[in-house]
Amino acid sequence: MIDDGTRITRAQGHTPVAEGPAAILRACVAALTAARDRAPAEIQAAIVGIGISSPGPLDPWRGVVLQTPNMGPEFVDVPIADELARRLGLPAFLERDTNVAALGEMAFGAARGCADFIYLTVSTGVGGSIVSEGRIFHGPDGTAGELGHTPVSMEGLCGCGAVGHLEAFIGGAAMASTARQAVAEGRSPFLTALADEEGLDSIDARDVAEGEDEGDQVCHEILERGRRAFAVACVGFVDALNPTRIVVGGSISDAQGARLLYPARAEVAATAFKMPRSRVQIVQAELGADVGLAGCHPLVIARLGDPAWRGGRPTSISAPNG
Repeated sequence: MIDDGTRITRAQGHTPVAEGPAAILRACVAALTAARDRAPAEIQAAIVGIGISSPGPLDPWRGVVLQTPNMGPEFVDVPIADELARRLGLPAFLERDTNVAALGEMAFGAARGCADFIYLTVSTGVGGSIVSEGRIFHGPDGTAGELGHTPVSMEGLCGCGAVGHLEAFIGGAAMASTARQAVAEGRSPFLTALADEEGLDSIDARDVAEGEDEGDQVCHEILERGRRAFAVACVGFVDALNPTRIVVGGSISDAQGARLLYPARAEVAATAFKMPRSRVQIVQAELGADVGLAGCHPLVIARLGDPAWRGGRPTSISAPNG
C-alpha cells in the first residue's frame, strides 16, 4: 500500500485454524511474502513495516494476541508481531481489527478530517472503536471500544454469555439463532419453508433480511428489534462520548443501509443531549472489505520508531490513598 491508500498487491488464503498457532503463523508469512514478491522492485525496497489486524482481546503494546475464539482454543498469548517481524525482517505492529478499520476510515474513508468519532461494524457480531483527538482510545488494558457489548436491554443472551448486549439483537449470529428458534416454534412460514428445503442450520441473517422483504412478520420483528437496539445504543454513544461522527460498516450495515442508519439518526435527534446531537453525523463506512488493509498503513506509520509499541503497556498511575 502507498500513501494515498492504494493497494498495490494482495494475497489471501485459507486460515488453518485446526492445525494450531504455528500453522497460522506460517500461513501469515506465506501470504505476506507472496504479496511482497508481486510488488514492483522499487515498492519492495520502500516497505518499512507490517501492520497486523486481528480479533481481540490482544495487547497492542507487546504485539500479543491474548485469546481469540475464531483462531482456535490454542491461539492464546501468541506473540504474533515479534514472530512476523523476526521471520520477515521488518518491524510489525498489532492492533484489534475494529481499531485498524477505524484508522483506515480516518485516513482514507468516511472519517477523513475527523478527529473524534466512533467506528462500528455490524456483521456476524458487533465491534467498535473509539477515536479521540485523532488517537485510538485503548484504556489501560487495550480493550476499550468493545461497543457491541454495550447493554441495551435487561434480556437477550449475547454470544459472550452476558445478557442484554447490543450484539445480542443486531449481530448476524444472534439474529440467525433467533430465527432458528422461530422455526422450532412454527412462527415463521418463510423461514420454516427455507429450513425444510435447506436445513435448519443453514438459516442465517441474510435469510432473515430476505424474509422481511418477502413480508414475513417474524423476520420483520427480528430486524426491527435489532434496528431499535442499534438506535438506542447510538443515543448512549452520543451522550457519553460526544463524537463528531459515528461511522458504521460491516456486512449487515452494508446490506441494510438507510434502514439501519435512519432510525438511529431519528432516535439521536429526538432523545440525545442537545449539544452533541447537533454535532454528530451517523454515516456509512466507505472502504468495505478492504478496510483492514487500508488501516494497516496509518497503523504502521504512526507506530514506526515509537518504543511504546514494543516496550509493553504504559505503567498505570494509581490514585493516591485518601
